[in-house]
Amino acid sequence: MSLPRNPIVVIPSRMASTRLPDKPLAQIHGEAMIVHCWRRAKEAEIGPVIVACAEAEIAEVVEAAGGKAVLTDPEHPSGSDRIFDALQQVDPEEKHDAVINVQGDLPTIEPDAVRAVFQPLEDPAVDISTLAARISDPRERSESSVVKVAAPFAPGKHIARALYFSRAPIPWDGGNENLPLYHHIGLYGFRRAALARFVSLPSSILEEREHLEQLRALEAGMRIDVARVDTVPFGVDTPADLIRARELLAPGKD
Repeated sequence: MSLPRNPIVVIPSRMASTRLPDKPLAQIHGEAMIVHCWRRAKEAEIGPVIVACAEAEIAEVVEAAGGKAVLTDPEHPSGSDRIFDALQQVDPEEKHDAVINVQGDLPTIEPDAVRAVFQPLEDPAVDISTLAARISDPRERSESSVVKVAAPFAPGKHIARALYFSRAPIPWDGGNENLPLYHHIGLYGFRRAALARFVSLPSSILEEREHLEQLRALEAGMRIDVARVDTVPFGVDTPADLIRARELLAPGKD
């Protein structure tokens, strides 16, 4: 078993956001949020990092900071379609054998988390990799906004196969809150061929019911493995989240 030899990191980004307009360009201590995400992904040192943009404004700020950006079709229905479009543009010869998809609204993400999502791909049977963290807040166990993954982590192991993803509390805990539930974290690693297959698949029954794109892969028989990490990265979706991100990234803050 060995990891893919030549991965690339792609950050999909678009301006459309109902709760935080122009979110990628939101300023955090003098730099756009998408630039903070790009820097964090670079620090993981997995491979080259590109930003797959729906709009030229995003590309301009990334390139002004020294990054590489690729303009993609603004009508793409998902981030997965956007990263595949960008990959086809920057690597038509298919030299990159794996793609790490990092979200563009995680300005505080730790580089270790980006590296962690790469690890399950060490097993050649794995098509797609992702992350999860144990839910610590009892309220999140039943919140539909917190996506859960059913993955049987064996004692002492931090990687397990994903059996299902849901907005419901899975697996059943019988009312025992000491039994772990896992919060799915939406970073993904794709083998090149797996990404190409995934974006070619039609929307699936369970995907449409749960509004979870990853169920399309499971329904098609693709294998997703999950790496367990300690914490859920802080995502920015609202003006209040942006204020908190500015606090977390304040100069001199550890």
